[in-house]
Amino acid sequence: MTSEPAVDVRGLRKSYGDLTVLDGVDLTVAPGTVTALLGPNGAGKTTVVGILSTLLALDGGTARVAGADVVTQADAVRARIGVTGQVSAVDDLLTGVENLRLMTSLHHLGRRAGRERVAELLAQFGLTDAARKPVSTWSGGMRRKLDLAMTLVGSPSVVFLDEPTTGLDPRSRRTLWDEVRALVAGGTTVLLTTQYLEEADHLADRVAVLDRGRIVAEGTPDELKSAHDAGSLDDVFLRLTEPPPAPPTSKEVA
Repeated sequence: MTSEPAVDVRGLRKSYGDLTVLDGVDLTVAPGTVTALLGPNGAGKTTVVGILSTLLALDGGTARVAGADVVTQADAVRARIGVTGQVSAVDDLLTGVENLRLMTSLHHLGRRAGRERVAELLAQFGLTDAARKPVSTWSGGMRRKLDLAMTLVGSPSVVFLDEPTTGLDPRSRRTLWDEVRALVAGGTTVLLTTQYLEEADHLADRVAVLDRGRIVAEGTPDELKSAHDAGSLDDVFLRLTEPPPAPPTSKEVA
C-alpha cells in the first residue's frame, strides 16, 4: 500500500486576464523527498507555490497538500506547511531571537515551549552567537538561514522553498543545501523552486521542468540526463528551451 503524496496537483490552471500563467500542471511529490521545480523567470514557479500555500486562488484543476485540499481545507493546509519566499521575511530591526519569538507567538506556542523552540532552531542553524544582534548586521547567508528557521517554527511536514539561495555566495548556498538535506533526512517534504541547475542536480530526488506554464519534462536528475543524452541538467535545460528568435533584418529595423 503506497502512502498518500505530500503534494498532489492535477490540471492546475491560473490566468491573469488574457495571460495564462499555468496551463494544466500535473505534479506529484512523495513524502520525505525533495522535488525541484526548475524553470526560467516567468515560467510559473512562484505561482505554483502561491497556490499550494493558499496565497493565490486557482482557476482550474485540483491541489492537495499533506492530504488537505488547498481550496476547501485551506486552514488545514496552512497548519501543515512552511514557506520561504524569494524575499526574506526577517525584520532587520529585530534581533534573531526576537524574529523567532515573533513566529512562536504566531504559532501560539506557550512561553516556555517558545523559548525552547527558539534555542533549538538557533543551535540547529548555527546562529546562537549572533542571536541577540540586530539582523541588519548579519550576512546574507545568516539572514537566509534565519528565514528558513522561522519557516520551521511550527514543525511543518511540507516546506516550500521559492528560490531560497538566489543572491547567496557559493559557500552560503552549499550550507543551505546541507540544511535542506537534514530536513528531508528528518522526514520533511520539500518542494524547491530554482533557476540553478546545479542546485536541482545536487538536491532533488525528482525534477520537474516548467516552461510557459506547462511541465515539459519530469524525472530524476539521472533519468532526465539519460533521456536527453546529457552530461548535466544544464544540457537538458538548454535542449528543452526553444532557441531565441533570429535578430531582425535591416529592412525590419527600418
